[in-house]
Amino acid sequence: MTELEDTPKTFSGAFFAAVVIALVAAIPGLIWCYSTSSRLTLVQADLAETKQQNANLKAELRQSDARLRVATDEFGNSLGLTQKDLDQRAQEIVRREEADELDTQKLASAQRQTAQQVSSVASDVSSVKTDVGGVRTDLGKTQTDLATTIAQLQTVRGDLTNTNSVIARNHDELVLLEHKGDRNFYEFTLMKGQRKPVGTVSLELKKADLKHSRFTLNVYADDRTYEKKDRNVDEPLQFYSGKDPQLFEIVVNAISSKNQISGYLATPKSAPAPTHLLSLRDSMAQ
Repeated sequence: MTELEDTPKTFSGAFFAAVVIALVAAIPGLIWCYSTSSRLTLVQADLAETKQQNANLKAELRQSDARLRVATDEFGNSLGLTQKDLDQRAQEIVRREEADELDTQKLASAQRQTAQQVSSVASDVSSVKTDVGGVRTDLGKTQTDLATTIAQLQTVRGDLTNTNSVIARNHDELVLLEHKGDRNFYEFTLMKGQRKPVGTVSLELKKADLKHSRFTLNVYADDRTYEKKDRNVDEPLQFYSGKDPQLFEIVVNAISSKNQISGYLATPKSAPAPTHLLSLRDSMAQ
């Protein structure tokens, strides 16, 4: 009996404890619910106040619009303008503002294009400056090469004056020698037995020895004949010609066969110019 009597008491105590624990656990939830409810109430109050303010603003806006219409009508009546006239003028103002805005955009676009063109021109000018610098460098190198080549031209003693004479051994060297500008040059090709005008004189090939690179040549100048017998290739053949005798020079560069030779005649710059034949420089200029 004692154990049975104690059982209800124990059950009652446990149930009470569980209830207490549940209440304690529910307190935060109750607090959160209360807090949320309070906030919701405040939000609803603010929303109601905002709606009322919006309604007041709408009413004021309608009133202002009505006043504006009255003022517009009165102004239009005082000027003798109808509502249609006012609308047309308003549209004209809008179109004018739109046109001004379009002009502003076009001006801005034109300014951007101008800036791009200026930048492009500046770039082109810079490129041209670079090209000019390159040309100057190339010109300087060419002048140096020309001076070196001229210095390397063969120097041979003349057969008449026994002094050193710079000669060209081919057409390219002759062009370089021509650039020195101190003499006139006339290239020629002679066939055996042919008397051919060259400059202000005439030349005639009498004999050509291809094997030994020797030849015999007659020079006709001032009603005189100069025989250059058994001469060598690239040997300066000198003679005097003209009213005031000046030193002329013939150089044979090549013997093509026993019947043909080629070379050039060099005359002083002050020597008379031939009328029947152009100098090397004149022919190149043409």
